[in-house]
Amino acid sequence: MHVDGVVFRIKEMADALALPIYFARGRRPWSVGYFTRKKSAIRIAIDAAAVRRGRPLSEAFGIGIDERVVEYPWLFDRLRRDGVQLGRMLDAGSTLNHEYILGREPLRKADLTIMTLAPEKRCYWYQGYSYVFGDFRKTRFEDGSFDTIISISTLEHVGLDNTMLYTDDPAKSEDNTDGFADAMREFRRIIAPGGRCLITVPYGRYENFDWFQVFDRGMIQALIDAFAPSSYELEFFGYEKTGWRRVTEADVANATAFDPHSGRGRLDDKAGCARAIACIELIR
Repeated sequence: MHVDGVVFRIKEMADALALPIYFARGRRPWSVGYFTRKKSAIRIAIDAAAVRRGRPLSEAFGIGIDERVVEYPWLFDRLRRDGVQLGRMLDAGSTLNHEYILGREPLRKADLTIMTLAPEKRCYWYQGYSYVFGDFRKTRFEDGSFDTIISISTLEHVGLDNTMLYTDDPAKSEDNTDGFADAMREFRRIIAPGGRCLITVPYGRYENFDWFQVFDRGMIQALIDAFAPSSYELEFFGYEKTGWRRVTEADVANATAFDPHSGRGRLDDKAGCARAIACIELIR
């Protein structure tokens, strides 16, 4: 195993051992033990099909866990629907690049290409997945290359400052708040007719955190218009002290977010980041 991989495994083990400390200190997001608790909550939610189309979430769902606890099970619910053919898949953003995510059906041994700006410490090429690095706004893929495109909490970073977490390339420190629309136009080009695009973004009152932005209704419409789908379905989920719940768009029109890196937007609700998300399925 690569040295970086060994270091990552050691960090994972240390985080798991710290789980009692996490609970003792009040389950604070991003504190020691948080990642172990988060993975466990996500595994349970996916396997229990906890986020089903049109159904309410269970009481106290995902308290103190960031939006991935909703996004991953939402995605798996869509991918596992009867009659759905996944075909050639693109993970635009590398959000699926975790062993506990890729190891679950129908992603296990899927015809999946993972694309992000720069190489990451985790890499599962030996399980048959392909890795590509570059900008979603201008890819090298041919027209209609994919049947399914997945982009989980990624478009909010496109065109902004990606040097904080994702790359040390100074050219990727931008301030183009409309970059997501260019990415959606590229997604339309590289997806086959009839293909599906599954997207999630933070939602609420617009705010720019420099390395990500919170989408408002106008931006959601711009995202949809850029892809120009034959049909689409839009769902919203909101976070409160009592956990995540399915909501209407109006319920979360003024939702805010917490930036775990700067501390901006911190409240006493144990929000991990976004306090609302929009989940969109678009058909080419």
